[in-house]
Amino acid sequence: MKLPITYYQNEDVVFLAKDLLGKSLMSNINGIETGGIITETEAYSEIEKGSHAYNKRKTERTKIMFEAGGLSYVYFCYGMHHLFNIVTGKKDFAQAVLIRAIQPTIGIEEILKRRNKIKIDKNLCNGPGKVCQALGISKAHYGLSLTGNDIYVQTSKLESAELQIISTTRIGIDYAAEDRYLPWRFLLVNKKNR
Repeated sequence: MKLPITYYQNEDVVFLAKDLLGKSLMSNINGIETGGIITETEAYSEIEKGSHAYNKRKTERTKIMFEAGGLSYVYFCYGMHHLFNIVTGKKDFAQAVLIRAIQPTIGIEEILKRRNKIKIDKNLCNGPGKVCQALGISKAHYGLSLTGNDIYVQTSKLESAELQIISTTRIGIDYAAEDRYLPWRFLLVNKKNR
């Protein structure tokens, strides 16, 4: 079942970053459906220095973060990778969840082709740039409603009793001073595979 718009408008971005784990991120690009279970996320909020919108910094790139939750925030990083974020919370308070990794479940053949891989391995979708490449997400999807059919999140068959969530510090934000130590990165561990 596709998540409703009200889900994304929860004001607790840290809760949402954890709660999105185990759900499925889906894309339908040019009629090709791909997707996978969300296994790693990071939370960002305007109140901390790791966020692009820290201290209400609104730019052409970050303006989407100030909209009500349920939209995509896609940006180009290091001139190499697209990164996909889910805008959350209420209008005029910037926050988002970065999707860092997925476990592919749908459209594997297309995912392998997009990632220039021959077979599934642990490196297939274990980074935010890889997720976007695998699912065909680009800056063309900036500001897209997640209630549509192009990119969306849906519930999955995973049972919460089988899952364990690990929290740690976020990656690649050394510029965030003391806020780089916030434990706002979340990873999903399947107890059956431990």
